[in-house]
Amino acid sequence: MKAIESVFDTLVSGGRKAFIPYITAGDPDLASTLKMLHVLEACGADMIEVGVPFSDPSADGPVIQAAMERALKKGTTLSGILQTVSEFRRSSSLPVILMGYFNPFYAYGIERFAAHARESGVSAVLTVDLPPEEAGEFSTTLRKRGIPSIFLATPLTDTKRMAVLKKMGRGFIYLVSVTGVTGERHDLTDGLPATARQIRQETGLPVVLGFGISGPPMIRRYYGDVDGFVVGSAIVKRWEEAASDPEAQEELMSFIASLARECHGSGMGR
Repeated sequence: MKAIESVFDTLVSGGRKAFIPYITAGDPDLASTLKMLHVLEACGADMIEVGVPFSDPSADGPVIQAAMERALKKGTTLSGILQTVSEFRRSSSLPVILMGYFNPFYAYGIERFAAHARESGVSAVLTVDLPPEEAGEFSTTLRKRGIPSIFLATPLTDTKRMAVLKKMGRGFIYLVSVTGVTGERHDLTDGLPATARQIRQETGLPVVLGFGISGPPMIRRYYGDVDGFVVGSAIVKRWEEAASDPEAQEELMSFIASLARECHGSGMGR
């Protein structure tokens, strides 16, 4: 958790926002995942979310669902993902957040997963389908290993849920921008600024906006309202295209760098 807190402290002191790109581990393979982690760091990522593929990714849209299907067909395992994170962390201090569904973690064994995640250098775990009210045992086991649990909030999160988030949450609160699945969008739910302010006031934690962040204009729109941005589908889509197209590779690098610049306050209009 201290690594995540340190990142936000540094960003806040510089008047910047956290850029947190997401990729699906194992898409198209774990060697490519390791390469992409280094690319994201070089392009300005402050933390990286690494998605653990699952056969029933109910919270994800078609782009990430397809990425998870490709990863599973390649035989990607949680053990292999942890090894990849470990290899990345040998040369990087960048926080890595595992984002996934509870089933793979449970099947791996909660105690075993917590121990191996710690050994691999995982900085935090976000379990999409495990609300804080039901996360007690899992969250406690991770916390004993020094690994915080990141939880989701939505535009519909009420004060009762916020009290639970305050008790259970660590690192930051991930504010889901829409009541739906992941994917690029051009319009988000009304009232997000007010929701973000309330969550920050109630929990005392940074608020990071994700789901539907399509590019720099979306970051620009909500720059003053949140403490960071997660960009997933927009990167995963371009990463898939770049696998077979050299021109798309250049576009991918340029796109990622533009997201980082916007989050760090050096984009258009700043």
